[in-house]
Amino acid sequence: MQRSRLRLAIYASAAVLAVAGGVGAAVAATTPAGTTAATGGLTATFSKDSDWGTGYQGRYTIKNGTSAAVTGWQLVFGLPASARLGSFWDATVTTANGVSTAKNPGYAPTIPAGATAQFGFVVNGSGAPTSCTVNGAACGGGTATTAPTSTPPTKPTTAPTTTPTTAPTTAPTKPPATPTTAPTTTAPTAPPAGNNGNVRFAPYVDMGLLSNGTTTLAQLGTSGNAKSFSLAFVTSAGCKASWFNAFDPRAKQFADQISAVRAAGGDVKVSFGGATGIELAQACTSVTALQAEYQAVVSAYNLKYIDLDIEGAAVADPTTIARRSTALAALQKANPGLKISLTLPVLPEGLTADGLNVVRSAKNAGVDLDLVNIMAMDYGRAGQDYGDLAIQAVRSTKDQIKSIYGNSDAAAFKMVGVTPMIGVNDDNGVFGLGDARDLVAFANTNHIGFVSMWEANRDKNACNGALFQCTNVAQSPFDFSKIFAGFTG
Repeated sequence: MQRSRLRLAIYASAAVLAVAGGVGAAVAATTPAGTTAATGGLTATFSKDSDWGTGYQGRYTIKNGTSAAVTGWQLVFGLPASARLGSFWDATVTTANGVSTAKNPGYAPTIPAGATAQFGFVVNGSGAPTSCTVNGAACGGGTATTAPTSTPPTKPTTAPTTTPTTAPTTAPTKPPATPTTAPTTTAPTAPPAGNNGNVRFAPYVDMGLLSNGTTTLAQLGTSGNAKSFSLAFVTSAGCKASWFNAFDPRAKQFADQISAVRAAGGDVKVSFGGATGIELAQACTSVTALQAEYQAVVSAYNLKYIDLDIEGAAVADPTTIARRSTALAALQKANPGLKISLTLPVLPEGLTADGLNVVRSAKNAGVDLDLVNIMAMDYGRAGQDYGDLAIQAVRSTKDQIKSIYGNSDAAAFKMVGVTPMIGVNDDNGVFGLGDARDLVAFANTNHIGFVSMWEANRDKNACNGALFQCTNVAQSPFDFSKIFAGFTG
């Protein structure tokens, strides 16, 4: 997380505080070559990440080749009559008469010297851009270069089962500043006996924001009436599990905080993946090695719950999907009772085709899947009711689960989790306090399996500013958490 989680952040290293972003702008895959032209120090490159016949996912990469920062960019591109722009992310885009104008998002107005900015979009129909200018100068055309099948794309591929009007992204994450605390080596306490079911509402926490010790999970819980948390994100450092490329989980970083949560009657899910860094199933080339890394984290924290946030390149790569599913099935067999959830991009119309493939793969591999948690956010439909869209996405996903598993409406609802991005989303849509109340009421009435939100620190700060730390809506600290804590399952 997309949700995102979910998509605009750029993780450089644990020692560098990167610019704001979201759970969906992955940086792991090689960018396919496209058409590039210098424009006053900027270059603009179009590439096609995926193509499903009736549409495709594209991306422009804008590079600042100068020795000074460039503040403000505008890229204008045209599409042929056979193509129509759908959703977009990491830019504000307006379209008139087949010509789209993309501008830098407000939270990232500047491209530093030598750096790049990207924005992505879904096109319904066929045909690459026919024209392109950046800051008024020609980009040199827009010939697409399709990513080879062996190289996964860096944005979530979202070919839906029906023609999309939008593509999901995920909620923003933020890398930590240089950690000031040494890794904790004390093993966390075991989960309290009989605590299954306590992880009904477990807001995501960007653990990078907790690494400096100024806030703890216990403080977030006490203030927001939350007992349990989803801890984001474990990625990879080579084929080794790593907290956001900063801490080895084997050193039991955050173990004392997890013990405090359990002492208060709650528990944690550790979430693997997210939109940045390289997901373990991509980094580990064998099922055995992958299972071992998952097991290392499960053992380090005595986990009863894990979450796989699968997006970006990871959601569209059949090889790593199969590897992950096989490893998870073996992990679950080695750890009886381990509950596994999949967190996936979603449209109001339901899971994307790629997301459905991930669910089917897990089922076919023998994973006893606890939940499909949908990233109900960033639909590209600013101005619509994001609470209603989240409810629609839950209903649609329930129907898809029912189709895959052949279970009842009640059982399918129980397998659905929902995670909205609270406040202003990356696409400028708004999920407000009223939307949270509506979603909780719906979730309680239909007894869905899980409710979360992106992200607890944003709710705590209750501020206006960069989206990785602020909701940008009128609220008091922890208002969203207190509403979601009313979810009873």
